[in-house]
Amino acid sequence: MTDKKLKTLCDLATEAHTRIQQDFQDINPVVSVNQKMRDNGMPADIMTVDCLKSGKRIIIILHDQQPDIINYQFCFKDKDPKDEFENIAFDNLTTQILYDWIKDYFSD
Repeated sequence: MTDKKLKTLCDLATEAHTRIQQDFQDINPVVSVNQKMRDNGMPADIMTVDCLKSGKRIIIILHDQQPDIINYQFCFKDKDPKDEFENIAFDNLTTQILYDWIKDYFSD
C-alpha cells in the first residue's frame, strides 16, 4: 500500500514541479525522495522540495503506520526541522496544493 501511495505522491510532485517550471523562471525546485530512514528503523519515506536560490525546503513525510496522513513542514535546508509538522489527509493532497506550497514558499 505504501509503495502505491509513494508513487502517487511522486506523480503529484512531478506534475507540480513541471507546472512551476513553466510558470516561474526564478523558481527551480529540486525534488528528491529519501528512503534512508527505513535503514534506521523508521518506517517512513521522505520527500524534500528544495529551492537552491533561497535555501528553503519543504519536507513531506509518508509514514507506513499512518498512510492516510501526510506530514509536512516548511523549513530551511541548513537548519534542523522543528519537531512539529502540519498534517493533511493523503486523499486531500493535490497537484494544486503542492504547486501552491512551492509557489508561495519559494517566491521572493
